[in-house]
Amino acid sequence: MSVLSEINPDVRRIKISEHDILDERAEQIRTEIRQGLVKRYKDVIDVSSGNPHGMGLKPLTFVRQVLATCFYPPLVHDESLPLDVRQRAQSLLAECDGESIGSYPATYGMKHVRSSVSTFITRRDGVVSDPDNIIISNGSQHALILILKLLVQGRGLQQTGVLTPVPCYRSFNKGLVAQGAVSVPYYLCEEQGWTVQVEELRRALQAARGHCNPMVLYIINPGNPSGHVQSKASIEEVIRFAAEERLFIMADEVYQGCVFGKDSEFYSYKKVLSEMGPPYSTNVELASFHSVSKGFMGESGLRCGYVEMVNLDPQVMRYAYQAFSFNALASVPGQITLDVMLNPPQPGDPSYAVYAQEVKSVMSAIKNNAQRIMDVVSGLPGMTCQPINGGIFMFLRLHLSKAAIEHAEEKDLEPDLLYSMRLLEDTGLCVAPGCELRQKQGTHHIRICLATPEEIMEDVLHRLKSFHLRFIKEFP
Repeated sequence: MSVLSEINPDVRRIKISEHDILDERAEQIRTEIRQGLVKRYKDVIDVSSGNPHGMGLKPLTFVRQVLATCFYPPLVHDESLPLDVRQRAQSLLAECDGESIGSYPATYGMKHVRSSVSTFITRRDGVVSDPDNIIISNGSQHALILILKLLVQGRGLQQTGVLTPVPCYRSFNKGLVAQGAVSVPYYLCEEQGWTVQVEELRRALQAARGHCNPMVLYIINPGNPSGHVQSKASIEEVIRFAAEERLFIMADEVYQGCVFGKDSEFYSYKKVLSEMGPPYSTNVELASFHSVSKGFMGESGLRCGYVEMVNLDPQVMRYAYQAFSFNALASVPGQITLDVMLNPPQPGDPSYAVYAQEVKSVMSAIKNNAQRIMDVVSGLPGMTCQPINGGIFMFLRLHLSKAAIEHAEEKDLEPDLLYSMRLLEDTGLCVAPGCELRQKQGTHHIRICLATPEEIMEDVLHRLKSFHLRFIKEFP
């Protein structure tokens, strides 16, 4: 008997994604270039996923100085480093057994770091946060999956359904499949800037009740890939809907530090929930997530985040702790980075000026890149894009001709995957096709990461524009 036949059937349902296909071809092209094969371009630019440092944005100096000192404690006495760097490293090392980051951390996160998370949330929301409701994980994705483990159950009509936004990034959809959940798609309204509409949530819920048991509502705010930032009024509507339908809210808020739209402001689901008062503030169950991987930090390789749980039954919390105890242990360097993100240098600190300038520079690049894309797309036939207010992605719509769609069908490819593959082959530019992020039937998109140096974005836009004009000429 083949070992494959013994693999969990939910895991076997996970398919190779369109991104995997493009990523493999991009690596082949890089190899061909290194081997001297002549191309019309000198390198591959990958803006398909959120990898800011991989794209060339520089790490924040304070973060790396604190990490370096924690890795090599004699630097605590090196006066060439700012005093606040050395003091922060010393205080963090004191939290480690043997004052070494090579020792095991506490199971649910270093006590000092959980306290930093609690203080951050309390300051952000004006609502006291209990460290005992916070668990540190090796990334928000891992925390999301482990919360799903607690919630997903049953088969057939009793199988747990999770209301999931469309579009939505691929790894969450893969995670749902692996946990045996049913994805219940609700469509964000593109024409209104990718807004969340309660009427659509209700439609999706009612449609799902015929084949599963919808129990969870997954929200991404700010959106990925939509870039939409929910208003306070919108969040209140969603919370009322969740209360009415007894849905558990999973609020993915990893881009909360990356809001730049005019008149846009980030409101956490916890803050809005608490301000709504009883019965909402005491009954609606919520898990909210944050991470060092996203936004201006961009520390994707350090893998650390947190989940805060609100209004969960103590028995459920006990099981949550058990699930995380053997699955989600976050690395100490990741936890150090999380502590710095949530408790950065303050005015008057030696490192403040450099830190503030570096954050401003990253945010400026993201905002300027978004505007540059809007400027270029506005002059391109067959392509449109909604303005965005936050996050690090833009989701561009392709208005493809009948000839292009029929050509894709002949190749047995989704039209935007064909477009993305041709874009990669012809220009060395790798983007994410909308079909892997899910989209309304009959629409086609590509996703571009904004967290990249502005000079690289200019190259991205030059390649995209020149290819697009050739493509629509080839398929009028």
